[in-house]
Amino acid sequence: MQHNTQLSLAFLLSQVLLLAFTEDLECVPGFQQKVFHIQHPPAFMADQPILNLVFDDCQGNHKLNFEVSNPDFKVEPNGVLIALRNLSDTGRALSIHARSAQAEDTAQVLIANRKEKQGSLKEIFKAEGSLGTVRQRRSIVATPIIISENQRPPFPRHVGKVIYNDRPEGSKFRIFGKGVEQEPKGAFRIVESTGEVLVTRPLDREAIATYQLQVEITDVSGKSIEGPVPLDIIIIDQNDNRPLFLGGPYTGHVMEGSPTGSTVMRVTAFDADDPATDNALLRYNILKQTPDKPSPNMFYIDPEKGDIVTVVSPVLLDRETMENPMYELIIEAKDMGSLDAGLTGTTTATIVVDDKNDHAPEFTKKEFQATVKEGSTGVIVNLTVKDQDDPETGAWRAVYTIINGNPGQSFEICTNPKNNEGMLLVVKPLDYEISAFHTLLIKVENEDPLVPDIAYDTSSTATVQITVLDVNEAPVFHPDPMTVTKQENIPIGSVVLTVNATDPDTLQHQTIRYSINKDPAEWLEINPTNGTIRTRGILDRESPLVINNVYTAHLLAIDNGSPPATGTGTLQITLEDVNDNAPSLYQVASAVCEDAKDVKVIFGALDKDVYPNAEPFKFELSKQSGQDKVWKITRINSTHAQVTLPQNLKKANYNIPILVADAGKPPLINNTELKIQVCSCTKYKMDCSASSALHISMVLIFISLFSLYGL
Repeated sequence: MQHNTQLSLAFLLSQVLLLAFTEDLECVPGFQQKVFHIQHPPAFMADQPILNLVFDDCQGNHKLNFEVSNPDFKVEPNGVLIALRNLSDTGRALSIHARSAQAEDTAQVLIANRKEKQGSLKEIFKAEGSLGTVRQRRSIVATPIIISENQRPPFPRHVGKVIYNDRPEGSKFRIFGKGVEQEPKGAFRIVESTGEVLVTRPLDREAIATYQLQVEITDVSGKSIEGPVPLDIIIIDQNDNRPLFLGGPYTGHVMEGSPTGSTVMRVTAFDADDPATDNALLRYNILKQTPDKPSPNMFYIDPEKGDIVTVVSPVLLDRETMENPMYELIIEAKDMGSLDAGLTGTTTATIVVDDKNDHAPEFTKKEFQATVKEGSTGVIVNLTVKDQDDPETGAWRAVYTIINGNPGQSFEICTNPKNNEGMLLVVKPLDYEISAFHTLLIKVENEDPLVPDIAYDTSSTATVQITVLDVNEAPVFHPDPMTVTKQENIPIGSVVLTVNATDPDTLQHQTIRYSINKDPAEWLEINPTNGTIRTRGILDRESPLVINNVYTAHLLAIDNGSPPATGTGTLQITLEDVNDNAPSLYQVASAVCEDAKDVKVIFGALDKDVYPNAEPFKFELSKQSGQDKVWKITRINSTHAQVTLPQNLKKANYNIPILVADAGKPPLINNTELKIQVCSCTKYKMDCSASSALHISMVLIFISLFSLYGL
């Protein structure tokens, strides 16, 4: 009651102030006061006057009509604002739009929360910053101007007036700032002679909500004589923006069997209108659910938060019984708190009911049959299972294990990723003669663990009966490779070895015949019946076909099965050395200068045989006669010797007879010669042409000159 009295006093005082203030002003079309401050009572009572709004189009207010932004309020034809029902919560502001046949204008009612400090009537009507300033007697009166966005033509349109008392003759009004000479340029202008403020085009609050202009008085020359003072133009929001789902379309997941009320996801819409008004007050609603089984209302959306939750029992949220585990919801967001006049926006939300492992895999039959040829490997049977869980998930993918019947690890089982079948493989060849039958016990599980109330049972195990088929297996040499040691040069027809091959098919009693498959030097022959190998050529250890003293041949063993089976074996003959190669000298001829002193020619010997039939070598000079007796030979080591040349040799070719013997018992001796060419030498050239003219009838061998340090 006390608050209603205060409102009435405020109402009366506002009228007195308005009359006192405007009595000397000319008529300006529109609301005579554009901003009102009132205290929010505990409740606005229905049909009780709240305040009186004065609108004058200066031409009789013909066809005057009021519109209030909050539909719970109404302005009577006489300008009295009332509530249509008892209200305890109204928001912080009301926008009131008035329109007559001649003019239109907007006023703002600012409602202070009842918890805020209550001011006196004087404070209610005093100037408060740039908003809600009541026009007072001063030099320049520039009250805030409130304009509704999206006004319709014609333009320019009168929106307010700046008052300047005692204005000198010839002075002019001037406004400037953003919206005048600054971008967006030309939105406002002022009549220089009257102070009327005009808007030139529709405005968008979402682009600019407040224009902070400056107004001043200038003389005829344009010089400022008063001001500037601020002039705020406030753009009032209209509900001209639909809610938008900027994050859509949305996808959410919920596990099957989830409890009622489980949150799936949140959808959020955005409204570009003023968030302090109902124009951006959004409410959410589910318009449609597809499919509508097993219930048309599987989900609920919180109208204020946009949270989507399940509303059916866990039993109905069963993925395996659903026609389609994917639900599509059409979500609507409506502003104005979901009033009929509100604008709407929609989006699509897809909800996938995810599978959990609530079904164990089951074999399609309890026993599987398979046959396999002995000696072969690979897949022998595919085991099929069924699983009601979602394909391509860990709750569906099968894992197979052999739990019995595989002591030799001859079998393995793996999962075919395409069809989830178990592929049973033989990885170690089976032997019919050892076992013609095998029985395996297989179990199947999922990659993911089962839910607590589900367990694997006998349906998740199966037996596989495997029959091994007998095939004609190839004979096998024992051992393989077969090795023997023989001296080289043994007589032709000598026995090398008797080989033996056995037939794995012990139950078939087959005979075996032998043959030679590969004999590079053609030194061998084999008895096809008993496998005895004899020489048909001389075994030569020094042959290039002998590698590291070993000669290799390949043999065949062929049974009389149908068809015949052939086994292969390797024979390796290690050849012992016999002293059958005399040593020989190596190195090319040497040339020396005729005036050289203490000349020594070094040479070496080699032998195809090996120890003890090779080095150390013995070097001697053969019989010399006459002048040749001046040569001397000295052994350096087991393979090299040196010849010392006498001084003052004449230019000529000298052939020196050498005897070299190996260490064999008995030794082999080789008589050969060294050639030494004595030449005339200068500082830069060796000339051996004259020495070559001499004719010495001796066999030439090639030697070269070595220093001791070069050995």
